[in-house]
Amino acid sequence: MAVILDGKKIAGEIRQEIKKETEKIFAERQIKPGLAVIIVGDDPASAIYVRNKEKAAQEVGFNSVVKRYPANTSQEDLLAAVDEINNDKSIHGMIVQLPLPKHLNEKEVIKRIDPKKDVDGLHPLSIGALTIGDNGLVSCTPKGCIHLIKETGIEISGKKAVVVGRSNMVGKPVALLLLQENATVTICHSRTKDLKAELQDADIIVAAVGIANLIKGDMVKKGAVVIDVGINRSEDGKLCGDVDFAAASENAGFITPVPGGVGPMTIAMLLSNTLEAFYNGI
Repeated sequence: MAVILDGKKIAGEIRQEIKKETEKIFAERQIKPGLAVIIVGDDPASAIYVRNKEKAAQEVGFNSVVKRYPANTSQEDLLAAVDEINNDKSIHGMIVQLPLPKHLNEKEVIKRIDPKKDVDGLHPLSIGALTIGDNGLVSCTPKGCIHLIKETGIEISGKKAVVVGRSNMVGKPVALLLLQENATVTICHSRTKDLKAELQDADIIVAAVGIANLIKGDMVKKGAVVIDVGINRSEDGKLCGDVDFAAASENAGFITPVPGGVGPMTIAMLLSNTLEAFYNGI
């Protein structure tokens, strides 16, 4: 049976370290790292994510600001809100909660964020820095995935890693991060001819495609590290990932649960990025 990678526990340890660092900063400088979140509309899932981020930021002692705007907010007004935070010296990190209402241009909004405050790591300059191996703020979920893999103690260098999914949010950046760790990386997607064959030879699997239980137990190599980013609902309505957890656990060496795996790490990495942005800005 696989060792379960307890993302909630690991994230809690990271948050405690950040809290101690924040207390030290305040004691020495009388300032706090600032994190601002912009949310537009009333999407229920987005509202939950924002509340969780706000609560986490407050718990570690950050200056936490949430800007809420109605669903009919114009592109011009939203860009003005981003500019306002860009110019606020008390805010060191900013995210715009996605998805935005359909009438808004997400790419233009993301481009408007000051790259120095782009703690979601989605600005083209942030992605560019990642691509060429420069220092920069890295997207939170991919960064959390790498942290979880390293928690296993397994050397990533030289291993075969397969990423299932090619999204800008997770698939592509996590593949780039694995390359930086000297893994041999394959990206699979909806047009991949034989997913099972690709996965059966993988030492590391990162599943981020959004299809419930897509990856079956017989697709997982003995001893593989399996990181499940997916958050789905099974046919019986239960929360599940992209990996058939029970079956995959029979073969995997390490595996993340859903929930309680990658999710808590994403917020921990958001806090980590905000602290990094704070230090970059002083």
